[in-house]
Amino acid sequence: MSFKRILLVKPSGRKGLGFASDVIPIGLEYIAASVEDIVDEVNIIDLDMEQNSLHYFLNAHNPDLVAITMSATDHVEGLHLAKIAKMNGCTTVLGGYHPTAIPDELLLYPQVNLIVRGEGEYTMRELVQKDSFRDIPGLSYKENGKIIHNRARPLIKDLDALPFPARHLRRHEYKNHVIIEKGRVREVITMSRGCWGRCSFCCEPMMCRGYQRFRSPKNAMEELLEIVSIHKGRPLSIFVTDPNFMGFPQGVDHFCDLLHQEKLDIKFSVLVRADSVVKNPAIIRKMCENGIRTYEMGIESPKADDLKEIRKNITQEMQEKAVKILAGNGAWIGGTFVIGLPGQTEEEIKRFPLYAREIGLTGAAFGVATPFPGTDFYKKLDQEGLIVERDWTKYDEMHAVFELEHVTRQRLEELSTYCHAKFWTLDAFLRQTSNSLGPGEKIALEDFIGDVLNALRFSWNTTADLQTENLPNHRLIAIKAGADPCVEKYTRDVGVHNLIEFPKYLLMILGEQRIQFTITCKGVPITSYIIKTTASSVEYVTAVPGKMDDTTINLDVDLNDVDLSNGDTSNREFLKNCIRATFSVRGIDEVWYRTRLLTAIGLGSTQLIIGKNFRTLERAGNYVRAIGVPK
Repeated sequence: MSFKRILLVKPSGRKGLGFASDVIPIGLEYIAASVEDIVDEVNIIDLDMEQNSLHYFLNAHNPDLVAITMSATDHVEGLHLAKIAKMNGCTTVLGGYHPTAIPDELLLYPQVNLIVRGEGEYTMRELVQKDSFRDIPGLSYKENGKIIHNRARPLIKDLDALPFPARHLRRHEYKNHVIIEKGRVREVITMSRGCWGRCSFCCEPMMCRGYQRFRSPKNAMEELLEIVSIHKGRPLSIFVTDPNFMGFPQGVDHFCDLLHQEKLDIKFSVLVRADSVVKNPAIIRKMCENGIRTYEMGIESPKADDLKEIRKNITQEMQEKAVKILAGNGAWIGGTFVIGLPGQTEEEIKRFPLYAREIGLTGAAFGVATPFPGTDFYKKLDQEGLIVERDWTKYDEMHAVFELEHVTRQRLEELSTYCHAKFWTLDAFLRQTSNSLGPGEKIALEDFIGDVLNALRFSWNTTADLQTENLPNHRLIAIKAGADPCVEKYTRDVGVHNLIEFPKYLLMILGEQRIQFTITCKGVPITSYIIKTTASSVEYVTAVPGKMDDTTINLDVDLNDVDLSNGDTSNREFLKNCIRATFSVRGIDEVWYRTRLLTAIGLGSTQLIIGKNFRTLERAGNYVRAIGVPK
C-alpha cells in the first residue's frame, strides 16, 4: 500500500556526549524534502522541543506512516513511540544508525513494521509510493512471521541531486547558549557523507562502508544562502555534520573562495582529522579567515598502542602539530578522547586531561569506550565474551558496558567525570571566554557567571540522568578535581579584570580582599576558590583543597543546599539562594567586609539575600559604624 500522510519523529531526551551537537534533526528534514512532492502531507516533530505528546500530533495530523529516527540511547523511547503509533493504526518505520545495525532485534517487536537500513531518502521515496515492500532496496520487514532483508541500497553518489532539507517544516528555533556562539541562531548543514577512515569504534564504516561522498561547493553555497534568507540575515552559528569535513581538501578550498565572495556573518563548527590539518595548513588558514574557526578532532588517546589498535592511523606528533597549526590561526580547538580501551590503566587515563592541556586544546571531552553494534570494536569484544551490558540505552559513551583488565566498570565511569573536571577547571572557562572576545573586548561579570552556571547545569543534569546510582560520588570527584594550581597561574598571567567587566565601583568599594568561596559536603570543606582583589584589579584566583584561614570574606555552600537542576531559576536568583544559604561570619571584621561586598555587587534587597540573619547584620553594622571602619 502507498502512504499519503507522513509523520517524522525525533525522540526526546537524546543522551550521551553527542547530545550537545546532535540537536537539529536534519536527517528527518532531508527525508521530508525527498517525499513532500509525492505525498499529501508531511510533518516533523522534535519531541525534545515540544510541549505536547505524540498522542497530540497523531490526533492533529492523522498520519498513516510514522517514521522514527533512533540512536542506541533512543532504543526504549523509540520503541515506546512506535507502540503508540501502532495502537493508533499507523504503519511504523525506524531508521538511523541503531536500526541499521540491529534490524533483526528491532523487528522482533510487534510495534515495528519496517526498518530503513542506511541512507533513507530514496528508500522512503519508494516506500510511500509502492504497494509492495519486496523490491525496495534498503528495507527490512516482516512477512508471515519471517524477517526479510531486501538487498542493500547503493550509497547516494550524487549528493547534489538531493533537495535541500525541508527547513520550512521546522516548528522551533534552535538557539545557542555556549560562550563562543552565544547570541547566534543555531543551524546545521551537511556538505559530505561518510568518512574514508576505518576507526574500529566508529559507526561510519558500517553506515557508509568506508566511502566518503561530497557535494559540490557551489551546491553547498546555494543551500547556505537559502539558510541566510530563512533567518533574515541574522548572525548564524552553523555546525557542519560531516564526520570528516576535510576529506576532500580541494573542495574545502573552493568553498572558502565562495565564502570570501559572500562575506556572510556565520561562524562554522567542523569535525576534522588531525592528519588532514597537518597536510593542509594553508587551507586551514583560509578556513579560519572565512569564519570556519571552531574545530573538533578525534584525538582519542596519547598512547601509540591505542591509536594502532583502533586503526586511527594518526600519531601523537600529528595530534600536537595539528593543534599548533589551528592555534596559530586563532581557532577554537576541541578534542575528543576515548577512555577505557582494552589495556588502559587508571594512571594512564588520569594523564589524558593533562595531555589535552599540554598540547593546547581549548576544549576536551572524555567518552567511555563504547562498542556500538555494527562496529568492529563491538564484534571483537562480543567474540571475546567481554560485553556484559545489553541495555542499549547505556551505550552513551558515559557508561562502561564491557569488562576491562585493569579498571572496574564503576571506576571507569568515575574516571570520565574526573577527566572532564580536571580539564574544565576555572581557567579553562576563562580561556574559552578569552578566545571568544575581540581585541579590547570584555565580558560582563554577570554574563560570565551565567555562562559557567549554564555549563554546570548541563553537566549536572547529564550526570544526574546517566549516573543515578553513584551520583553523589561523581559530584565529589568533580569538585575535588577543580582544585588545581593551573587556575592561579593562568589568572595571574592574564589578569581576570582584563577579560571580565566588573560592575562600576565594585573593586573600588571592595578594595584589598581575599574572598573565599568554599564548596562543602555535609559541612566538610571540599574545594575553595580564593579571589584576591585590589581597588582596581583581581590579582588572581586560586583553587585549593579544603579551606584556607587567611581570608577576609568567607562564603560556604553545601552541595546538599544547591539545586542546579532547575533551569527555570535565573542565574541571579541562584546566586542569591547560594548567599542566603551560606551566611555565617567569623568576626566583626568579616561582617563589615561582607557589607561592602553586598553593597558593591548591587544585589539590592539585603534582607532578601540574608533572610533571618538580617537583624544580626544590621546590629553588627550599627556597632561597626560606632567604633569605626576596621583597618
